[in-house]
Amino acid sequence: MIRCGRPCKGDEQLSRDRLLDSAKQLFLEYGYGNLSMEVMAKEARVSLRTIYNQFDGKAGIFGALIKRCSDQFIDSLPCDGSPEEALTSFARVFLFRMTRPDAFRIRAILIGESARFPDLAFQYYEHGPRRTLAYLTEFFRNQQLAGFITQIPPEFLSDQFLSTLRGERFHRLQLGLEPAPDESETDVWAKEATTLFLRGCLVTTHQSES
Repeated sequence: MIRCGRPCKGDEQLSRDRLLDSAKQLFLEYGYGNLSMEVMAKEARVSLRTIYNQFDGKAGIFGALIKRCSDQFIDSLPCDGSPEEALTSFARVFLFRMTRPDAFRIRAILIGESARFPDLAFQYYEHGPRRTLAYLTEFFRNQQLAGFITQIPPEFLSDQFLSTLRGERFHRLQLGLEPAPDESETDVWAKEATTLFLRGCLVTTHQSES
């Protein structure tokens, strides 16, 4: 029987996920500028109309991929618990996801092609760094209201925390000068970076209790 009308919500999500999975592999293989929308539609087994309706084009697909990645570590930031537990949880997922070879390859594509495709840089920043900074800023603001974090501008805290996590090691990994860390290594990295960061902004009474 041939079905008519709109697909159900579950089918739409499966189609969207299939398209994003396919698009990620195609971006890794072809880069951004060399990849046509027709190839993307064919590989994902969807129509061009579906792609434009859901993502408004290739840059939108790239942005959706970045958002799906950032969802993983944003969702790992608990609303309750101590600042150290919450930030270590976030840092653990952030570091593991961002140090995968595919993540560095996507970033290399972005750096290499964003001058030719400004929408690519916009989509990356809006759905990746800017979105992550916004969530962290809200987290630090709430922690300050609860009396855990000193009254430093929360936007600055967010920026500094991410900078503490990345550090020089990210450059070596991006250049392939050392292998990607496994989960146990990122656990240590996350805990040490978070502990160091909190020494600079945790309210003194809470530092003495920990």
